[in-house]
Amino acid sequence: MRTHVDERPLAAAPVARTEHGTEFRILGAISFSHLLNDMMQSLILAIYPILKSDFDLSFAQIGTITLTYQLAASLLQPAVGMITDKKPMPYSLPIGMGFTLGGLVLLASAPNFPILLVAAALVGTGSSVFHPESSRVARMASGGRYGLAQSLFQVGGNAGTSLGPLLAAWIIVPKGRSSVAWFSAAALLAMVVLLQVSRWYQEHHAVRGKAKARQSELVPLTRGKIAATLLILGVLIFSKYFYMASINSYYTFYLMHKFGVGVATAQTHLFVFLFAVAAGSLLGGPIGDRIGRKWVIWASILGVAPFTLLLPHVNLFWTGVLIILIGLILSSAFSAILVYAQELIPGRVGMISGMFFGFAFGMGGIGAAVLGRLADARGIEYVYGLCAYLPLIGLIAVFLPNLERPLQARTAKR
Repeated sequence: MRTHVDERPLAAAPVARTEHGTEFRILGAISFSHLLNDMMQSLILAIYPILKSDFDLSFAQIGTITLTYQLAASLLQPAVGMITDKKPMPYSLPIGMGFTLGGLVLLASAPNFPILLVAAALVGTGSSVFHPESSRVARMASGGRYGLAQSLFQVGGNAGTSLGPLLAAWIIVPKGRSSVAWFSAAALLAMVVLLQVSRWYQEHHAVRGKAKARQSELVPLTRGKIAATLLILGVLIFSKYFYMASINSYYTFYLMHKFGVGVATAQTHLFVFLFAVAAGSLLGGPIGDRIGRKWVIWASILGVAPFTLLLPHVNLFWTGVLIILIGLILSSAFSAILVYAQELIPGRVGMISGMFFGFAFGMGGIGAAVLGRLADARGIEYVYGLCAYLPLIGLIAVFLPNLERPLQARTAKR
């Protein structure tokens, strides 16, 4: 006797065109806000050498700061996304930025390590509110070019992250930790921009909420297949963000230890890596729109492995060259992963965005804490030798199902 299996399609890839064109003005505003948001957040990572000196911190305590920030930035995000899927909250964007503002002011004046952790948690909370709703705005403004929209959104955040170490080297290192408070002006500017975005979001959602979204290219995935696919994506996020944690939190220490460079020089090298990440993030989404997101995910994470394996064994010049290539290739994955997951479970943009941003931040935080303890026990060079193998996990991307045919094929069919 045959057992009935529910084979109804649970995922669909949206059509490439919508009735509304791409709103580049809104995408520009939300990307600029993302730049300011992530620039302020990256200051925490960028001033680690200063914090280590001021408070006589161990690597494990440095990792705990990152863990606190990342957990605050990750645990709330899925909840925020699920709530706003049911009840959109356009003005949560500037409100979330207010948490970041409070965290910066506290970071500049913290008298001890526990208060540093509170400051990191406030900045992380601001991030947890910002990312799910701003990712939804990017999708709403995409005009059907979802990969492009997410890449434009991501490039703002990655560009902001890259600016943190540079601004720290130029301003905070010579002026001291108290100068972090000056960056509260960036939070105020972001709040002004996000107020305008929130007004558009409120009006746009009111109009679009009455219309039914058109979908095509149905993909017959069962719930079990969707769960397995989400698990694969989660493992890929683990691989990417554990490796990224080794760079974001400890690259400056690695350069200072292995090559004897100063703090400002090490932070400039970190800026170069983060700038490469920003540039690479612009590629993954549009390429995924054209050739399929699975192939971008696979090529990005697995393709970086030869360079990560070489990194621990080269001199300072080639370290600089390899780190640029690593940043360019590895960063192209996240936009493709996020849009792929949104298409896997349509109608849950907020939940998926919150879940994946949150999981990415969480993996980064856990990675920083684990790698910090490992660095204390075995040395910073050992950490980089071990992390070099993480991108090989990208091999499992071959098991991801194709959710859509490439855009060229759909266009030719029409």
